[in-house]
Amino acid sequence: MVIMYLQNVLQYCARNSLMAEGKACHAQIIRAAVTIDTVTNNMLINMYCKCGLIKPARQVFDQMPERSLISWNTIIGAYAKNGREDEALSLFVKMQRAVVQDPVSGFTVSSVLCACAAKCAILECRQLHAFAVKKALHSNVYVGTALVDVYSKCNLMREASCLFESLEEKSDVTWSSMIAGYVRNELYWEALRLYCRGQASGLGQNQFTVSCLLSACAGLAALVQGNQVHCVVQKAGVGASIYVSSALIDMYAKCGSIKESYRVFSDLENKNLVSWNAMISGFSRHGRCLQVRILFEKMQQKGVFPNEVSYLSVLSACGHMGLVEEGRKYFRLMVEQHRLSQNVFHYSCLVDILSRAGLIYDAYNVIRTMPFEATASMWGSLLGACKNAGNLELGEIAAKHLFEIEPTNAGNHVLLSSIYAANKKWKEVAESRQVLRESEAVKERGKSWIEIKHQVHAFMAGEREHPKTREIYSKLDEVMEEMAKLGYKVETGHDVHDVDESTKAELLRHHSEKLALAFGLMTLRSGVPIRIIKNLRICGDCHSFMKYASKTTHREILVRDVNRFHHFTDGYCSCGDFW
Repeated sequence: MVIMYLQNVLQYCARNSLMAEGKACHAQIIRAAVTIDTVTNNMLINMYCKCGLIKPARQVFDQMPERSLISWNTIIGAYAKNGREDEALSLFVKMQRAVVQDPVSGFTVSSVLCACAAKCAILECRQLHAFAVKKALHSNVYVGTALVDVYSKCNLMREASCLFESLEEKSDVTWSSMIAGYVRNELYWEALRLYCRGQASGLGQNQFTVSCLLSACAGLAALVQGNQVHCVVQKAGVGASIYVSSALIDMYAKCGSIKESYRVFSDLENKNLVSWNAMISGFSRHGRCLQVRILFEKMQQKGVFPNEVSYLSVLSACGHMGLVEEGRKYFRLMVEQHRLSQNVFHYSCLVDILSRAGLIYDAYNVIRTMPFEATASMWGSLLGACKNAGNLELGEIAAKHLFEIEPTNAGNHVLLSSIYAANKKWKEVAESRQVLRESEAVKERGKSWIEIKHQVHAFMAGEREHPKTREIYSKLDEVMEEMAKLGYKVETGHDVHDVDESTKAELLRHHSEKLALAFGLMTLRSGVPIRIIKNLRICGDCHSFMKYASKTTHREILVRDVNRFHHFTDGYCSCGDFW
């Protein structure tokens, strides 16, 4: 009777994570001087695991004379959930060698697969997949879902997709895992299409799936689809979830609707750090530095203290607005006021702040003295600043490091060649271009997207494949004629090709974002904002073009480049020509 009572107490402590009471109950069992059977030992292991006490759980496990499948499953699962993947895998191997009366269950295999996913152990994952097939567990919905998850986390989407399609039984978790895998690997359209298939198969709405869909819409800057998902959120009643609401804030910000993003944020009754960070990040991405700083202070007034992510957004905003002293101040405050450790991303922001402001030697000094290895982003910021300043000395240093870190990036060679040209080092210009021609380096082609009536249209510079190419080019010529009356001229200095001025002007004339704008003007009704996404940083000529175009066409034009949003209205840009 005593042992049954103590077992009930153990179960209660496990359910409620009562650490002290659970230990006291264990002491009572030992004091009772009864032989602890397998069931009681399993309850002890479970209680300790649920309380996060893996060491005493393992001690109980190691002292057991006769272990059941439940014993192994519980301790392996605990290791996997607590980020101790190596121990989970090691125990699974030991389990295969031990004498266990019960056959291996799907729960065991799925727990170990979770450990593989956490450490992206591809070899172990494939071995476990083979083991599951051998034990006829591969069709088990839990094992199948775990395999889909681990393959997608290891960037093996073909394997994940094939396995997903082969599963006869798919739970909501299986569908959600596959959708999340597509989003994680930036296959956003595939995620949206799979969701539509899931709906036809009766997929339920849950906060995890909806958050993934919103991330897909954010990645595509697909506002129409984002609005539709928002409707799903409201209909399904999952909008109260802080993760869904934060994903909504992020989606609207990345789709260019910063006002709608702030409306969602303002309507939240209970804001936590995640939602504050999502809104601060949104303002930062749109160059709203004042709003970033106000929200950063207001968050603290509400009793929510910033973390590393909060400071990253604030530092980024300072960089994009040229606020050097403010950036330095926030960099210091991280440590002095909030006792936060600066990581490599914060140092990258500081280097960017100094580089954009032309303080290239200060930026270089930060790189030399910081406690991290410099990243390509840092050297890239410095190289770009050296190009603007015509500084050959530091430009060569930055380029040398970039050639080692990312040898296939042709853009670095082009930037260095531009610095040589600015310093009239024509021999070095020729040598640099020769090295580029002989190398395997490739320059990423500029590409722009615009969404029209639920369909995304992609353009590249000099695009001739679009079915309405003739009309697009005609519309672009018409716009440029009107802009020329206001004083617009193609700024050929922004083209780095080794060709004459007229050819440079022609190349710049048909940049991808200009073609996307012309198509938008043709197809969107008057007064509707035009939203364009670009995979690279917008060039100086296209930036000037968009300013003139916003004035000539009386349109609001939003361009999301690789760094930030540019809002063009009546001849002005939100970035204040500092980007």
